[in-house]
Parts: sequence; C-alpha cells; structure tokens
Amino acid sequence: MNDVNVNVQIDEYTNRVLGVVKEKYGLKDKGQALVKFTHEFGEEYVEKEVSEESLKRTIAICNETFKKYGNKPMKKESLKKLFE
Repeated sequence: MNDVNVNVQIDEYTNRVLGVVKEKYGLKDKGQALVKFTHEFGEEYVEKEVSEESLKRTIAICNETFKKYGNKPMKKESLKKLFE
C-alpha cells in the first residue's frame, strides 16, 4: 500500500466520528481511523482493485455458466448463489 500524506480540515462531527472509530478499533491515530472507515464504506462509491486471480476465476465461472445455460437469463437467486 502506498501512503499519501494529506492535510485536511474537517468539521467537529467528522472529528468525533473518527475519534470513535479510532477508539473502537484501538488504532494509533485518526489517520488510521480514516483509512479504516474508508475501507469499510468506500466500496459504495469506488471499487477496490481486483486481483488478476479473482478476475480469471470470475471469467472462468462466466464461461462455464454460458456453456451450460447459453443466453438464458439467470434468476437472481441462482446468480447470488454462484458468487457466494
């Protein structure tokens, strides 16, 4: 992981939230709390980088599924089970 130094100005509420996250997880400082918070909720906004192995596995699953079912649409339950 590449660290980046950032000087930010935050409001009082954000400061309190970071303080609570810091204490809850026993972190060293609010910078670590911000990293923890971002890793927990960041994927709602930005996807984490996908590993090559994970991507290959996903492609293999898709190819197997296409061979088995063709263009037939999958039910949501089946799709969810496939990726669990």
